[in-house]
Amino acid sequence: MGSAASVLPDPTAGGLDATPEPKNWSRRAIRRRQMLDLVGLSFLIDSAILLLYAYAGTIPASVGIAYCWVGLLFTGGFILLSESGLTERFSDHYAAVPQASVSLAILLGFAFCVPKVGFLFLCTLFINFGFSSLRATPRQTAALFIALATGMVALFLMTDRPVSMPHETHLERVATMLVFVLALGRCMFIGIFSSSQRESLYRSSLQLKEAYKRIEELAELDELTGAFNRRCIMKRLDDEIARARRDDAPCSVALIDLDWFKQINDVFGHPTGDEVLRTFAITMFANIRSVDSFGRYGGEEFLLILPGSTASAAERSLERLRAIVAGLDWSAFSPGMVITLSAGVTALKPDETADALLARADSALYAAKERGRNQIARA
Repeated sequence: MGSAASVLPDPTAGGLDATPEPKNWSRRAIRRRQMLDLVGLSFLIDSAILLLYAYAGTIPASVGIAYCWVGLLFTGGFILLSESGLTERFSDHYAAVPQASVSLAILLGFAFCVPKVGFLFLCTLFINFGFSSLRATPRQTAALFIALATGMVALFLMTDRPVSMPHETHLERVATMLVFVLALGRCMFIGIFSSSQRESLYRSSLQLKEAYKRIEELAELDELTGAFNRRCIMKRLDDEIARARRDDAPCSVALIDLDWFKQINDVFGHPTGDEVLRTFAITMFANIRSVDSFGRYGGEEFLLILPGSTASAAERSLERLRAIVAGLDWSAFSPGMVITLSAGVTALKPDETADALLARADSALYAAKERGRNQIARA
């Protein structure tokens, strides 16, 4: 894997980012350290193979030792940069391009200086480029490809170095076999890593979709009752008015108010009042049609839209709902508690605006309260 693992970061272009977020900084630092640890391990593995070639008499042992020290210095240097937070100043938080460029120079340099085992460094070089293209941006990939092609041209066409693959003795063939096996293993690692990243991105995208859906729901719903909030129920009213005019169909609305609700809050407390509102909303949802829209108009006042209903049909529906609410055992919240509702019902007139419609429903609601509450009035 060589220094290839150093390019496992998220693909981002270079550029300054003056305000790194601490949580992301810490998470990226851990990931960088893990990847750089793999880089160091890869250098050690390649160094061991070089020492095996040295034992076979192909190259001096100093080559393996030197490669090991260069790899550790490379890894240690980038670990220090990562731990210092210097890389966080750039949008390329993982220093992908610098790492790939430095490792490219190291591998081509060793291929030039030790051509007898040059194929080992070239295999690692190709793996390195595979990691780079996996995580770099298109522009960065193009730049690294140009650098790689230039280096290969210089190595093969501008020099007469006999880059070769040792296989004369049995031990050399064993070492060469290990180079290819480990190269294939690192290629498989690239595939596994890429697959896991795609799976992770897919899961993240699903989570984001769920979060966006939840945000949209919260933007439409009243937090306490779960009914539509005022903005949403008013939009629904506009939509239903437009549909009624387009289809020449009836549409009715009801403004509903819980009777003496302020006294409920004063006597039993606001937490109990909140539970009353939630229970009332649940009861309404359980007893209205799927086409009806129910929303919190303000405080203890609610708006119910009944598309396709005439005024008389809407009045009958509200009378049924009134009886259901009055018949609930509210004493479960507090002994002696009784909850009733009053409502003003009206039907849409031709060319009537939403404000005018609601004004008439409000007048009817006021009339219901004036007549003693716990009743339905029709405008």
